[in-house]
Amino acid sequence: MTDDRTGDSLASAGNRSSRSDIGQRLSALASGSRFGRFVSVGVVGALFDVTTATALRELGVFPELAVFVGIEVSILVMFVLNDTWTFSGEGAAGRFPMVRRLVRSNVVRIGGILVQLAAFRVLYRMIAVDLTLLGIDGWFVVAKVAGIAAGMIVNYIAESLFTWRVHTTTGND
Repeated sequence: MTDDRTGDSLASAGNRSSRSDIGQRLSALASGSRFGRFVSVGVVGALFDVTTATALRELGVFPELAVFVGIEVSILVMFVLNDTWTFSGEGAAGRFPMVRRLVRSNVVRIGGILVQLAAFRVLYRMIAVDLTLLGIDGWFVVAKVAGIAAGMIVNYIAESLFTWRVHTTTGND
């Protein structure tokens, strides 16, 4: 014979556990020190991204292709920095787990890439402004930086949850 109260208490405990797990994940995402490291790495990545894309654009590469190449360069740079600093200790050690995280990072960042490319395209193509600074297409740079900013939050959440699978806050928070 089954006691319905036992089933109810087990279901209730399961719901509390699920809510507690969600709470831990949200708390981990809100980690000030981790988010600060992520943003710092993002600034380095943005420098690589904007520099690569602008150089390619100035060499005559189609703007959206230049933007995409800049994004991939920055993803590789940021992955190395995030893997060794921002999320150090969050993934398994070794070459194979690191390569798996790198592949997962590229897949996970698709959302941020799409947001960045869409923001860039809207600004650069639809709200086109003639802005030349020191012989460089300044509006390209403005649109590029705006796209990076738009994709950053999407990337932080996706990278935290899926690439490094962060579930707890760091001891430094």
